[in-house]
Order: sequence, then structure tokens, then C-alpha cells
Amino acid sequence: MSNSPRSGLAVAGLSLGTALNPLNSSMIAVALVVLRADFGLDVATVTWVITAFYLTSAAGQPLMGRFADRFGPRRLFMLGMALVVVTCSLAPFAPNFALLCVARAFMALGTATAYPSAVVMVGELARQANVKSTRPLGRIQMANTSAAAVGPVVGGLLVSLIGWQALFLVNVPLSLVAIVLVRRFAPADEGRERGRVSELLRDSDVPGILAFLGAMVLVMMALLNVLPGYRWGLLGGGTLLTVLFVWRELRFSPPFLDLRLLGRNRPLLLVYLGFAVFSAVYYFAFFGLPQLLQEAGGYDPGVVGVLMLPLAAMSVVVTPFTVRAIDRFHVKRVLIAGVVLLIAASGAMWLLTASFAIPLVLAMTALLGVPYGVVGLASSQGMYLSTRPEERGVAAGIYQTCRYVGAITATVLIGIFYGTGVNQANWGLMVFVMLGLGAVVLVVSLLWRERE
Repeated sequence: MSNSPRSGLAVAGLSLGTALNPLNSSMIAVALVVLRADFGLDVATVTWVITAFYLTSAAGQPLMGRFADRFGPRRLFMLGMALVVVTCSLAPFAPNFALLCVARAFMALGTATAYPSAVVMVGELARQANVKSTRPLGRIQMANTSAAAVGPVVGGLLVSLIGWQALFLVNVPLSLVAIVLVRRFAPADEGRERGRVSELLRDSDVPGILAFLGAMVLVMMALLNVLPGYRWGLLGGGTLLTVLFVWRELRFSPPFLDLRLLGRNRPLLLVYLGFAVFSAVYYFAFFGLPQLLQEAGGYDPGVVGVLMLPLAAMSVVVTPFTVRAIDRFHVKRVLIAGVVLLIAASGAMWLLTASFAIPLVLAMTALLGVPYGVVGLASSQGMYLSTRPEERGVAAGIYQTCRYVGAITATVLIGIFYGTGVNQANWGLMVFVMLGLGAVVLVVSLLWRERE
């Protein structure tokens, strides 16, 4: 078999594994009512099945990226997918809700290995296929961006036909296919760190890792307000751990995260900032619009899921065009063009303050899908170009964490705006916030320069 088909099948396996994290982050939302009934839960408690996944994914992605850099992306990818297979095979038999949340956390940890591992392998896969890195990265990013959008529709079908257990079981064959494809066709890991367990632990900056994970979890729990009455305590604890983490990383060699090197890499910092704010704009619509259509528009949840599908469809459709545009016009021009489209699409969302007509809603979600695909791919390519090969795993992990930061920020702001009611007037106010955030992304994009 020639290198190009082999690389294509490897990318297919990596894309499939990458899709599992965003897919599982969104499709569980349709099972909350069923889980409440089966386990006898209140509204606040059942949301922990989502929170556990979010917290583990956001905190775990950079850690998994560092492991990919150190011990090999192919090995880590297959280990993560194997963890998903085992966890999702056992989760449907969980005797109580607490163990189900633990299973969701392990599933998040397993799926968190996929994207960082895939990004680390992009360079070698591109060389094998004799193409630019935008081609394999585009396919991986397409899976990453579209899976979350189709999650509610897929989840709705599985729950209605089989039950909430299917949301776990469906991951088993998908993960096995991903393992087979990557094991058979992905390039073997180059020489990575080896040695005694004691030596590897000594060089792993375990205190730094623990401080990072603790800070991330506490701050995000505070933002999500998962423990009402303890928000400021959680935020204070997270801030303290952040200070300790910075102190540790500046003094330990080798650090878990080289903060000095990261601080000098201005292009990468701008990519992170721009992508986090861009994600907030996207999730404003992704989380806020379905609520508006259901509560103010009176649409059935199943219909709302169909109305949101053009968002995912258009992000997939524009991906090959975006890849060609980046190859021809370079990342920055495509990124700026995508952000301008994002601002235009955000402004057009104001039309929903006047009407919920189905053709208008379909047009709006399709319109938003275009910049989502363009900016998502251009940002990931900007991240790839802004890092050294030996650091791309942890860089990709932090990049994914920025997505969750944006999503959580959008969730908090939506709660504020919808606090007085889910209606068209409040949606209009949210559109102005989306426009403001879009302007921030535009400024950041104009400042970005490709790393020399």
C-alpha cells in the first residue's frame, strides 16, 4: 500500500478518535431527563454527569498532550481509546449515579488523548502523503468541530430508540475501529523517553501537574457554580494553586509547562486568546439558540436539533475550501476573513428577535457554520505553526482547553442574560455581546504573526 492511502486511513482513525470527545460532551444533554427519572435525581445533581466530563476534559487535555510529547502519540492514542472501550462497556451497568459520573470522567480522560496525539502525528503523516500539514489537520479539525454540533441529534436518536445506556455503548465500536486504524496505518512512535519508573516520575514534575489540575478544576467549578455557596472559596483555592503552580514551574527543570518559553511565544498566546474568545461566541449560539427556540419559539426539542444541523453541515462543507485557501493565501488572511464572517453572522442573529420562521433559523445556523469551520481550521493551523514539533502535544492540549474555557464563559453569560427570561429581547442583548467578542477576535487576529 502506498504512503498516501496509508496516511489517509491513519488520519481517518485519528479523526474518529478526536470526534469522540466533543461528541460525548454534547449528546449527553438529551439524556438528562431520563437519567433524573432512572436514578431519582434533582436538576442540580443530574448536571454532574456533564460537569464531570467538562472538568476532566479541560484539565486533562494539556496533561495528555505532554504525555504524547514524552512517550509517543500513537501509543498514548491507543491507550486512551482502550480506556474508552473498557469504561463504556461497564458504564451502562453502573449501580448508582456517582459511579456513572466517575465513568464519564474516565471517558473524558480517554478521549482527551486523541486530539493532542493526532496533532503530534500530523507532520509525519503529511510527509508520508507528500502534502502540506493543512490537509491532515483539516480533516482532524473537521471531526473536532462538527461532532459537537451533531451530538444532540445522535444522542436523541439513541436515547429514544435504546436508552441512555446507548450513549456509552456506541463509543465501544467507534473506539475499536480507531484503535485498529491507528495501530495498522499510523507511523510508529519515534524514540521517546524511557527509563525506570522512579526516574520517569522524578522528571515528570508531579507537584506541578497536580497544582495545574487542581487549579483548573477549582476555577472551572467556581465558574460553573457547581457548588452554590462555595463559589468564592473555590475561586480562592484555584487562585492559590495557580500561584503555586507558576512558582513551581519557574523553578523546576524540566517543567510540566515551560512558562518562560510559552511567555516568549507571542504568536501562540494570541492563538489561544483568539480561539478562547471565538469559542465563547460560538457557544453563545450553540447553547443559547436552542433554549430560545424551545422556550420562546415553542419548537419541540427534536425539531430544534434538526434546525441546528446546518451549523455542523456547513462547517464540514467549507473545510476543503478553507484548506485550499490556507495553502494559497496563508493562515492570517484566511483567519481574518473568517473572523469578519463571524462578526457578520453574529450580527445577522439579531433577525431572530423578529421571527422564528424555520427558513430564517436554518439560514442563520448555516451562516454561522461557515465562520465556525473557517476560523476553527485557521486557528488550529496557526497553533500548529506557532509551536516546535517536540511541544505540539501539550500545545494542542492547551488549545482544546481554550475551547472549554470559551464554552464555560458562554454558559455563565447565557445564565446571566436569560436569568430574567428566555425571550427575544434578551437574545438581542446577547447578539451585541457576540459582536463585541467578535471584535476582540478580529483585533487578536490582526496582531497575530506566523512564528519564525
